[in-house]
Amino acid sequence: MNTIKNKQDPKAQSFALKDCALIAISTHRRAKTLKEFRDHIGSLDLDSLYYHFWANLLLPQFEEREYINDFAGWARHGLADTKLAEQLAVLDPTSFNDMEELRYHLLEYIDDRLEESEYLQWARASKQFEFTRAQIVVFDTHTRISKPQEMSNLIPQMSVSSIFYHFIDARRRAPDKMDDFCRWLTFFGETHRHLIDQLSGIDPYFSNLVELRRQVATAFQNHFAEQVS
Repeated sequence: MNTIKNKQDPKAQSFALKDCALIAISTHRRAKTLKEFRDHIGSLDLDSLYYHFWANLLLPQFEEREYINDFAGWARHGLADTKLAEQLAVLDPTSFNDMEELRYHLLEYIDDRLEESEYLQWARASKQFEFTRAQIVVFDTHTRISKPQEMSNLIPQMSVSSIFYHFIDARRRAPDKMDDFCRWLTFFGETHRHLIDQLSGIDPYFSNLVELRRQVATAFQNHFAEQVS
């Protein structure tokens, strides 16, 4: 990880707090069989892959953590294929270099399952899968944080959509896959290296956003408590 040092420019150190909404847009693509499903995934826009893996985190009514992505959920409830659903459910998008690599592994599981089961070659799902793509709308909250210690008090009050934008979506926007909190902390040299390492070790995918906010807040609070002691 490259360290960015810029202690002369206060504006460079200021953290601009943003909020966001993830808008669902129909692709007009649908699948009723696993073969149709597989063919669509092979040529699907990356924004659509992103939506079906991450959007559920922003849905307050979403409670099914076992099949967290839409693909796994459809395999379980649409096709009634528990084996494929469990395979797709453990795909963690943060474990891959990019969405194309994630697509490759997604297709591998589906192809293997089609070869295993003659039934799935022709079986029709009880409910068709509708492919959706994501468009993120960003809002400036006009809140600016100049000191990392201030972030400790602010994070527990942040909306979960702010946490999503700064800790999850930021990794998609940055070539180095760094979240906004870690990037900001690098402006302070090596002072907060331990905190950066702690934040980098948090996997955002298998937690809901309330729990993720708690983990990020705890990392900040523990870091500054240790500095005081």
